[in-house]
Amino acid sequence: MRKQIIAGLATTLSLVSLPAFSADNGIYLGGSIGQGGVQGDQSIDGFDLDFDASSNSYKLIGGWRFLDWLAVEGNYVDFGTADDKVQGEKLETDFSGFSLSAVGFLPLGPVDLFARVGAINWDANLDLPGYDIRGNGDGTDLAYGVGAQFRVWSLAIRAEYEIFDVEDADVDMISVGVTWTFL
Repeated sequence: MRKQIIAGLATTLSLVSLPAFSADNGIYLGGSIGQGGVQGDQSIDGFDLDFDASSNSYKLIGGWRFLDWLAVEGNYVDFGTADDKVQGEKLETDFSGFSLSAVGFLPLGPVDLFARVGAINWDANLDLPGYDIRGNGDGTDLAYGVGAQFRVWSLAIRAEYEIFDVEDADVDMISVGVTWTFL
C-alpha cells in the first residue's frame, strides 16, 4: 500500500510539473548582456587597419514563438564603443544594428536548444584620431547563432553565441539574458 501511495504521489507531482516545462508559445520580450567583438582588416584612405576590439554589449529581444519548435525574433544589438591599438594609436569602433531571425527550437524538458538564421541591418563607425581617419558604413548582412535556454513557466534564462557576417569585419557576441512570454 505504501509503494502505491508513493507511486501515486510521484505520478501526480510529475503531471503537475509538466506545464512548467512545456514550451511557452506566444509573444516574448527580454534582454541580454554580454561581450561583443569586432575584428577587421580594412583599408581607409589608403591606410591599412588590422584590429581586434571588444566591448561590453547588450541586446533587446522581441519575438513570437508560434510553434513549439519555431519562432520569429527581432533584436536591437549594441556593441558599445570598442577600442584597440593600431600602430600605437587608439582605434575606436562603434557597431549596432537591428536583426530579424527565424529561430528553431529543440525542446528537451525544461531546456531548449536553439539555432537562428536571419539578417542584420547594421551601422558602424570607426575612428583613428591620431591619424585623423574616420570611417562609417552600413548595410544588411547575414546573422546566425546557437544557444540554450532554461524555462520555468513564462520565464526563460538563455545563453547564446551569435555571428554577424558584416562586409569587411567579423562581428560576434556571446551573451546571457532573460525573456518573458506573454500568452
